Amino acid sequence: MQQVLFTIPILGGIKIFGYGMMLFFAFLGSTYLASWRAAKEKLDPELLKDLALWVFVGGLVGARLFYVIQYWGDRVRSIGDIFRIWEGGIVLYGSIMGGTAAFFAYRFVRPFPLRPYLDVVAPSLALGIALGRIGCFLNGCCYGDQCDLPIAVSFPRESPPWRSQEILGMIPSTAARSLPVHPTQLYSAIDGFLLVALLSAYFPLRKRDGEVMAMLMVTYPITRFLIEYLRNDEGAYFAGLTISQNISVALFVWGIWFWRYLSRQPLERYADHLKSGTLEPIAGVS
Repeated sequence: MQQVLFTIPILGGIKIFGYGMMLFFAFLGSTYLASWRAAKEKLDPELLKDLALWVFVGGLVGARLFYVIQYWGDRVRSIGDIFRIWEGGIVLYGSIMGGTAAFFAYRFVRPFPLRPYLDVVAPSLALGIALGRIGCFLNGCCYGDQCDLPIAVSFPRESPPWRSQEILGMIPSTAARSLPVHPTQLYSAIDGFLLVALLSAYFPLRKRDGEVMAMLMVTYPITRFLIEYLRNDEGAYFAGLTISQNISVALFVWGIWFWRYLSRQPLERYADHLKSGTLEPIAGVS
């Protein structure tokens, strides 16, 4: 855990937080990957760069808004606390909701073929998850339940897991570190990188546009649902499941529906039409 990576003396000792730095890397890495893939598919990489900014800002707003609503009066106690995003406190599913809203808002302003771009964006979303979760580890949030396995980690005094265990009486207030817990942030980061590999491998094999995004919508909720059982920062919300598990179930069902919808579409890909010359680049909306 390294909440503050370093300070910049010439700027008045401004702090550079590990969490914020990893979000920045997630934005850059995801944007580069999507733009590179768009260029290979003869889509417009510049459009992807503009779209990435919209999605990033929308995702950040949605993620923070979800967190504020979920923890108002507990971890968020004042108006000032709402804006302390550099210290952590965003919810991934809130980011997905906000980013999705921004995605379709941009498409309304500047129409583009929907399903081909969804496929291009899907691996980048997985990369963003992977890098963002490393930021969670540096920040100490999204921590796991107590664990005695060799892979367990303990966090320093005043970290989120330390504070939780101290409040629950699991450790004394003089303890230097928390009890060992599951490094669920790293589980999620590994999960994200594996999804990048899976989606990238499937990308050239897809028979219809949209299948790569559909695969992400089906696979990610499963892994997220399971990892939630090892986390210890959220209580049950509905039906004995955390709020993230409930959203995972909904997203999985939506992904299955999307797969069924795609199965009824013609066996063709937008990129194949471009290569054959039957379509102009970025022509039409589908």
